Amino acid sequence: MKHQELNWKSHDGLDIFAQVWEPQVVSPRAVVCLVHGLGEHTSRYAHVAEAFGKEGYVLFGYDLRGHGRSGGARGHIDSIEDMMKDIDLLLEQARTRYPGLPLLIYGHSLGGIQVLYHGLTHKPAVKGVIATSSGLHTALEKQSLKVLMAKILGSIMPTAAIASGLSTEAISRDPAVVAAYRKDPLVHDKVSFGFGKILLGVTQWALEHAGEFSLPLLLLHGKEDAIAYPSSSEEFAAALKGRCTLILWDGAYHELHNEPEKAEVFKTMIMWMDARLRE
Repeated sequence: MKHQELNWKSHDGLDIFAQVWEPQVVSPRAVVCLVHGLGEHTSRYAHVAEAFGKEGYVLFGYDLRGHGRSGGARGHIDSIEDMMKDIDLLLEQARTRYPGLPLLIYGHSLGGIQVLYHGLTHKPAVKGVIATSSGLHTALEKQSLKVLMAKILGSIMPTAAIASGLSTEAISRDPAVVAAYRKDPLVHDKVSFGFGKILLGVTQWALEHAGEFSLPLLLLHGKEDAIAYPSSSEEFAAALKGRCTLILWDGAYHELHNEPEKAEVFKTMIMWMDARLRE
């Protein structure tokens, strides 16, 4: 694999850290643009890049604003449109670096929410969208006090942050993955009241408009995901009435790319992307 670290400025002046992994082939087949989950960062996807690279795919991702090595207050955004413009910029950077190559978008968890919302609102010129473990319905729904706080304090003190409450044990059945996550200095558990309020509105809107999604779509979810409930993907897929591919993994937790059956998950994603390139 060829690996390179990059930096650019967001539309509102934040330093954005990005990484690209290229396959050891003369001409890559396509570029997969990665949007990661809440509290994490792109370096946790190096093994995904390796799996994709063996099949000729570039993986190109950035640390979300307020995450990893990018700038911004930890776990805070001012608006969802800031995040949408960040995805636009990633696609622009990919087109500039790899002119003529097809693009696909891959979002996990919070990233899954973003790529679904982006597909609905910005309709990017890409070959397809992959959304894994999208957090349209989450464990937060059972924490009524936090939901109420987000709705009220999201306008009064939007930048104030609290712990997300994400259960580290629920990310993967692999103890090594959980241990590494807990020790990772670039992982955080912060989410601001403003961010929470914005996400509540975004997820509701996305589910209400799911039937309008017009891009080729692959939805993957673990049946035992206790962080982002599988009903997230099931409900979105139901609204599309067969116009997407939904695959649920028996026994799997939140991070499908870090589960014991990850090789099968990667194979499924690659086969779906291969089919999109043939269309």
